[in-house]
Amino acid sequence: MRKEFNVTGSCNPQRHYMVDMEKRFKAVEELIEMGEYFIINRARQYGKTTMLHTICSRISNHFQVLLANAKELDKDVFLFGKEIIQSCKSAEKPMVLLIDDADKNSDELKFVDFLGLLRNEYLRRDKDNTRSTIHSIVLASEQDVRNIVIRDSFGNRVKIAPWNIAADFNVDMTFHPEEIAQMLNDYENDVHTGMDIKAISEEIYKYTTGYPYLVSAICKIIDERLEADWTLDNVQKAVKIIAKGENVTLIDDLSKNIENNAELRDFLYSIVVNGQEYSYSMVDPIVRLANMFSYIRENQRGKTMIHNLIFEEALFVYFGNKTMREQGTKISPFVLNYVQNGKLNMEHVVTRFRDLMREEYRESTEPFLEKEGRLLFLTFLKPIINGIGFYYVEPQTRDNRRMDLVVTYDKQEFIVELKIWHGDKYEEFGRDQLSGYLATRGMDEGYLVTFDFSKNKQEAEPQWIEWNGKRIFEVIV
Repeated sequence: MRKEFNVTGSCNPQRHYMVDMEKRFKAVEELIEMGEYFIINRARQYGKTTMLHTICSRISNHFQVLLANAKELDKDVFLFGKEIIQSCKSAEKPMVLLIDDADKNSDELKFVDFLGLLRNEYLRRDKDNTRSTIHSIVLASEQDVRNIVIRDSFGNRVKIAPWNIAADFNVDMTFHPEEIAQMLNDYENDVHTGMDIKAISEEIYKYTTGYPYLVSAICKIIDERLEADWTLDNVQKAVKIIAKGENVTLIDDLSKNIENNAELRDFLYSIVVNGQEYSYSMVDPIVRLANMFSYIRENQRGKTMIHNLIFEEALFVYFGNKTMREQGTKISPFVLNYVQNGKLNMEHVVTRFRDLMREEYRESTEPFLEKEGRLLFLTFLKPIINGIGFYYVEPQTRDNRRMDLVVTYDKQEFIVELKIWHGDKYEEFGRDQLSGYLATRGMDEGYLVTFDFSKNKQEAEPQWIEWNGKRIFEVIV
């Protein structure tokens, strides 16, 4: 019986296709050997449980290891801590304590006391130079338990630091393209599909940015639901299946978290839709929260960006559906001739969008338009390409003034630049930017959709122009 791709629970290299985790395991072992107390603080389904279970088996010859789950300890957790410390005195080997789901204990106050007990033992060890206490403790959690916030008896939020002794944990747990390729190579040796391993691994990384669960989920869907047909198109199909959120806990959590936190929702909206950039600094609590969930990452300029294209697609769908519910049916894409003989007519798509926007909002003074114009276009586009096509925003071109949208439909690819009118001079600059971007992708044609929110709106008709050796179809909304 061959191995499978695993997306639930701990991974086992004997039963599951996995990337080579050896460097990560060794890095954790070195911290344990040094006697460090530290936290594997990563988002959900990031490989934390697999790490703990593997480490447990790898170090058991040299250490007495206890692996526990904080959810199972429940209200006896403080007593458990005392028993562990007492048992250290008679242990034949140094004690190592591994605790999974350290932020999930049902009795927060008891667990805080437990962490405080462990902290005191750590400090006593250094002070008394004793070996009778725990050698190393590793906590795995989604939230950073070094900064637990609980409520006192009066309902006030109280921030305490029961685990401020923790060493930094800087091990990279994301999967890189060459690691994904190694996993696919193991699979290919068993199944012999003839896939282009390099191209597929890079495509998977493009959509996931190496988020472990998302990488494995794409592979599992292609292997089990798409008849092991390893093509770039099927990578996109798998991405769309995940982004829909059907039976996908990670996407379900994304929805719940932004529904329950208006500040987080507004923060992510400003990045996804408005192209706003913020300093990637954990001093800002909302940046720290979004980073904790791995909804964002740092770009090359030290600014925030959405962590991966699957999260971005899910967020576009969430915000787009919300906008359409609020605005009713003002923007409806359902007319004929968007697709003819299997080919998407992007010229007709952007022209029809412009016409609908003018029909519905010509006399409108509603403030949402400037804020949500680009989102309305994406919401308009999605049902047209749904099931066959895909779109994503090119990260390097996203800002308040412009964003380049890459749209695929079957074998076709389109570049649509969405930007806000800032005068004739900037319009020419926008053409330069689009033509330059087209050149980098080896394409000859692109589409420029400009949203004019000025008092004297431009009335130019859609037209093709020649610019820097490229053909650009211009539409002003």
